Amino acid sequence: MAKNKVIAGDYEGNKVTIFLGSPSIALNLSKSIPLDKTTVESYELVTEEHRKSAVSGIARGLVGGALLGPVGLLAGLSAKNKGTHLLAIEFKNEKKSLIEIDEKIYRAFIKKMF
Repeated sequence: MAKNKVIAGDYEGNKVTIFLGSPSIALNLSKSIPLDKTTVESYELVTEEHRKSAVSGIARGLVGGALLGPVGLLAGLSAKNKGTHLLAIEFKNEKKSLIEIDEKIYRAFIKKMF
């Protein structure tokens, strides 16, 4: 399950919320930073390839293959944390944050950045 919060960098520990389809970082009860084109300079999705080694994927595939045959091999190779996304964000004010968010907030963020 995603933490829906800033896990590193500026704003670390603050919650990431969504209100009326707009994601933001909550600073306190009355102030937040919108996560959209007005505040975000750039972002990068930190993928499983960045976080897990190829050896780990191969090992999962081999175990899956031994237990379930070819279907298990494919399932093991493609296994990842579905529904949880890590985003590295650089803001226009030059601050940077690493956020962990769920699928709902991720989709809202991508829509706001398009």
